[in-house]
Amino acid sequence: MAILEVGPELLKALAALRDRVDAACFPLAVPGAARARRARQDLLDQLDDYLLPRLRMPDAPLLAVVGGSTGAGKSTLVNSLVGKEVSPAGFLRPTTRTPVLVCHPDDLDWFGDRRVLPKLARGETLRLVGSLALPPGLALLDAPDIDSLETRGRELAAELVCAADIWIFVTSASRYADAVPWNLLRTAREYNVTLVTVLDRVPHRVADELSEHYGNMLARAGLRGVPRFTVPELPESVGHGGLLPRSAVAGLREWLREHAQDRWVRANATVRTASGVLDSLRARIPELASASATQHAAALRLSACVDEAYARARREIGHALDSGALISGEALARWSEYTATGERGGLWEAFGSGLAALLRSSLDEAAGRAAEGWARDPAGAALAEEAENCTGDYAEDYAEDCAEVHDGGFDDSDTVHGRAEAVVGGWQDRLVELAGSRAAAERLAAAVLKAPGAEATGPVEAAADDLRTRIGGLVRGGSERRLALLDDLDVTPDQQVELIAALSVVEKER
Repeated sequence: MAILEVGPELLKALAALRDRVDAACFPLAVPGAARARRARQDLLDQLDDYLLPRLRMPDAPLLAVVGGSTGAGKSTLVNSLVGKEVSPAGFLRPTTRTPVLVCHPDDLDWFGDRRVLPKLARGETLRLVGSLALPPGLALLDAPDIDSLETRGRELAAELVCAADIWIFVTSASRYADAVPWNLLRTAREYNVTLVTVLDRVPHRVADELSEHYGNMLARAGLRGVPRFTVPELPESVGHGGLLPRSAVAGLREWLREHAQDRWVRANATVRTASGVLDSLRARIPELASASATQHAAALRLSACVDEAYARARREIGHALDSGALISGEALARWSEYTATGERGGLWEAFGSGLAALLRSSLDEAAGRAAEGWARDPAGAALAEEAENCTGDYAEDYAEDCAEVHDGGFDDSDTVHGRAEAVVGGWQDRLVELAGSRAAAERLAAAVLKAPGAEATGPVEAAADDLRTRIGGLVRGGSERRLALLDDLDVTPDQQVELIAALSVVEKER
């Protein structure tokens, strides 16, 4: 008899949902982003390690993960259930660095395959042990401490709990009220995981009192009906190294044997856990979708900040050109000398350097405004420094383009200045082409730049259009260079839509 039967369309829909979850990213530092990243990883682990393998092979052996706090006696409990030491126990913490999975020898092929816990390399991050002490159809997995001092240990413990058909939560008389395990217990309740608890190392003189208090805490947490087993404090458990008497774990052993061998009990446990995970998708996927929407809204804010900064630069450059404000300082002196004496010395260079200075300062100010705007936004603060340090591929690409029309105008050591010089040099070369000579090109430049008294002779409109086009490309390139940092994060509205759409298909196929 199949424990849990699902159709191929549901499996296909879940696989598609899994891919959408895997593709989801929350890179911007907005409120809830860190929580969304953790939730995404937890869900992905549960889909990969538990739900998809279980639904594809409903008759596969049950996996009972033994988890709990530091020093709760998990390894001793596993060893005692098996009847020999298979998982090291002792005073040093953490004792379980490499998870140990114990199963009947007939089930080793199933757990040795990477279909189950695919991210854990056998022998390196997961040790398999065959034992005739366990009935076929059941495996015990001794997981790292959920409150381990080692970050990877805590992460692995949470991942393994999510992979369980049954979670055996072990705590001790001295640690049963700790906050960390209760957070995981509440999560197990939300997912409707098949759960059993073990209160370990309970002194005889306070056994009834502690058991009653622990039961009340479970009830307040919504876990009143969870099976509870109490293991007394014994010399073996105090010393960590030996095995508990068979009588101390007889109740739990029988409970596990029943779940492994009674097809109805087994079916109930599997259906309950798998259905609980499926049901949890109705809340978990919308939460990820909501976090995706928050990410996209932040990306739009940051993009608008850059757009406005560079749009302002474009307006300021346009105003300076239209008002003739560019003709000042050295450029004005050379123009005045030219109009008075006809002497052209330095005029061409003065026009070019004045225009380049305007472009450089405008781009610098735009970049500064964009970076400041990002720095004021929590979502963009981490990008602001990167924006200042960004050299980007744009500058190199632009230099190659400009080399075709203006040889040597790009300063590779200063990309902003180099791009401005390239624009000016390219425009001046174009003026010579339009006017036919350097002298005529100078007069044409004076007309375009609104020099005092300059006559609008020659192809002024064409020259002005060419300059506007080049400046537009320069400003647009600066904007794109900043936005490339944001674009690389790939924050789009598609993520939210795809998550919800994938969930809808799963719900339809259920």
